[in-house]
Amino acid sequence: MRVPKHPTLIRRMRDARVKQLAPRCPPLAASLGHNAAGGAHLTLKVKGRTRTVYVPKDLTEEVGTFIREHKRLRHLAGEITTLQLALIRTHAAARKRRAGRA
Repeated sequence: MRVPKHPTLIRRMRDARVKQLAPRCPPLAASLGHNAAGGAHLTLKVKGRTRTVYVPKDLTEEVGTFIREHKRLRHLAGEITTLQLALIRTHAAARKRRAGRA
């Protein structure tokens, strides 16, 4: 993602990403693995410990959707953070630019 230099453009990009933050389905912070028998299992952290949970075959696709949604939201949050930091960094320059016009 290329971050523009002007604060107004940064705000527009940030606001567009904030609008996309609404989850489309329940997110799930886990990874999905498959075994040789064709079954699936989830690997996730619970209270700092790694846990594995069996996933029935008929739920595998749905669980995969939940995991992809979590990754999408995590990616968006990272982009929003980058844009917020860019706004903070450009604040002083923008303030000087506005003061010079007066």
